[in-house]
Amino acid sequence: MAHYVWMIINALLVIGTAVYIWLFRPNDSAAVLAGKWLAQVAVLLFLVNVNMYFIFLVIRKTKIRKVKVTLARIARSMMKAHIPLAVAGTSLIVLHGAMMAWKLGAVIGFGHGKLVTGYASLTMLAITLFAGVLRRQKASGWRRKFHLVSALLFAGLFLLHLFWPI
Repeated sequence: MAHYVWMIINALLVIGTAVYIWLFRPNDSAAVLAGKWLAQVAVLLFLVNVNMYFIFLVIRKTKIRKVKVTLARIARSMMKAHIPLAVAGTSLIVLHGAMMAWKLGAVIGFGHGKLVTGYASLTMLAITLFAGVLRRQKASGWRRKFHLVSALLFAGLFLLHLFWPI
């Protein structure tokens, strides 16, 4: 039951993000539109990676063996894609940030809250990637928690950035 709720929340987040970006943030600039597309694809990639935590959580919490086995198979295949998805998402986010700072920075100012929350999100993303590298080098409980907490903080900062008014 909990995994259905989580899937619905994910779908609403993706749909809500798309609706918000395209309906409530119109812009005629081709560079800004391209930046929006880059950000939206990156959101999908990061959402897949963040959901790995919730798959592992359901594996730990469920008592039903068939669910554990099925999710373990899914998680095993997802783990192979975790790092490539993170690298691709980060590349798209860096391009998004460069395009938006170039086009919007001069219009709204580089100290505007929208851009500042973007800088903070990018910094937290860098910390998350660093934590992931540490975890890959040597897995430990502290490194796992550091990577998890930094990823969730990045997600929170990203949402703050997304909904910050221009």
